[in-house]
Amino acid sequence: MALHDQVAAEIRRAICDGEAKPGERLPPARDLAAVLEVNTNTVLRALRLLRDEGLLEFRRGRGITVTGSAPKRSPVISMARDLLRMARHNGIRRDELIHIIESLP
Repeated sequence: MALHDQVAAEIRRAICDGEAKPGERLPPARDLAAVLEVNTNTVLRALRLLRDEGLLEFRRGRGITVTGSAPKRSPVISMARDLLRMARHNGIRRDELIHIIESLP
């Protein structure tokens, strides 16, 4: 698993476990990077991933806020990303994978 995926998983877990509640602001990316001992760009990539999942909201001048709008879907989204990565690794294109999934009973 890529490092940014590991960082995203850790933040996702904190959100799902209620350690970071909806409406709360996350620390700045550079502070998270220091605590997690990773590059700031790695944290930013993880945060964008979580934003795309609907767990975080980026607000100019207000930082990054936990929305908590999709915690139950997050594991499914994560697994779907893993499946897509595995399919690519095995030479299966995205459209082929979608066809495979749609043809399942």
